[in-house]
Amino acid sequence: MLSRLDAYISDYEHVFRSKTKRFFDKAKLYCHGIFMSELCNIERISEEMFANYHQMQHFISESAWDHRTLMDQVALDVSCSLPKRKLTGLIIDESGWEKKGHKSVGVSPQYCGNVGKVSNSQVAVFGALSNGDFASMVDARLYLPESWCEDSVRMEETGIPEEERKFKMKWEIGECIIRHQQELGVLFDFVAADGYYGNSVEFTEAIEAMGYIYMLDIHSNLTVYLEKCETGVPPATSKRGRKPSKEQPLSKGIRVDKYMSELLQTDWMHLEVRNTTKGKLTGDYHFQTVYTWDEENHRMLRRLLLIRRTLTKKGEYEYKYSFTNANLVQYTEKGLAYMQAQRYFVEHCIKENKQILGMDQYQTRLWLAWQHQIALNFLLATFVLKEKLLCFDRLPLLSARDIKRWIIFKLYKQVSDDEMIEQIFERHCRRQKDINVAFDKQILMC
Repeated sequence: MLSRLDAYISDYEHVFRSKTKRFFDKAKLYCHGIFMSELCNIERISEEMFANYHQMQHFISESAWDHRTLMDQVALDVSCSLPKRKLTGLIIDESGWEKKGHKSVGVSPQYCGNVGKVSNSQVAVFGALSNGDFASMVDARLYLPESWCEDSVRMEETGIPEEERKFKMKWEIGECIIRHQQELGVLFDFVAADGYYGNSVEFTEAIEAMGYIYMLDIHSNLTVYLEKCETGVPPATSKRGRKPSKEQPLSKGIRVDKYMSELLQTDWMHLEVRNTTKGKLTGDYHFQTVYTWDEENHRMLRRLLLIRRTLTKKGEYEYKYSFTNANLVQYTEKGLAYMQAQRYFVEHCIKENKQILGMDQYQTRLWLAWQHQIALNFLLATFVLKEKLLCFDRLPLLSARDIKRWIIFKLYKQVSDDEMIEQIFERHCRRQKDINVAFDKQILMC
């Protein structure tokens, strides 16, 4: 496995160079360090691999190798490696991680899904490619809050390129990922995302304009219409107050959760969807053509509503609502249920990249450093995917954690007392330097 890791990293050797320098030795060392280190930041990786800290810092924060070239080649590699047994999905999702201070690029008080509340954090929009039981990350874009895009000094200090300084909504970033993967030649059959994206008309229409099927979750309080109804300005119902002036549906709609509550047992279809660690994922499904009102553009939009209910351990039903532009002529009910269930894999990929490969442990502040670390993280995640596929017949339950443990076993080195003392001394020197800098700042402030 270790020899395959080194061979795989070597396939990307051409990426780690500029016109005058080569950085492949640092790239290989850093990739080994991600597997070896319990905490995946530059200091710990340098210690674990007995590498020069300042050289590793330069490799991540300043060296001129192209992170986008690396990430794009990783995406094409994932696209070629995934089995084609079922439909391939490009799954869009966002994730964040808490950060201290305010100098790390993109950090701001904002909603962070990891902690389920507004927190000082970085947030990014991710794209994962999935087919059946296999998936891997293919793209990531850092979300810059409006407060950042309005602060030119902050953007200059963190090295954000001029073309990236315009504020973008998260659904716009998701659209950029989809469009980029299409232009790159990555193969996928449908796009999936959570309720934030599913409630954006602009996002759904952008996907449809690109020629793809979408399967997007929606919120339970969304109003739908069971028939396409007439629209217009409704008459005033009272002499008091302002008269209606906006066009709207003239028939009464119904919330999707209210619609679901009125379904009969015979309205549900029981389906087996995909494998899980505890057997097959099964659930009851309901399909219904509905219409929604696009208030901004004054039009009715046709959608296929997909509702899934699954029984929890407490004996209660859990519901999931989705919209798709697919229909039951082109696709079977089981095929549509499969598309809806694939969104699990982007969440699994993000979790794996954080917990096993330390994606949320970086301590750098600069734009370029963030991009470099994410690209290297995805490179190793693709290696993990390839190992799972290679070993599937013999080890169908092989996990990313298993792979990491094996590589640690193969890379583990016994060090001498002198080497360990030297490493501790270097670490203490860096810490003392940081203390001195902080102390000098305090004196200046006084």
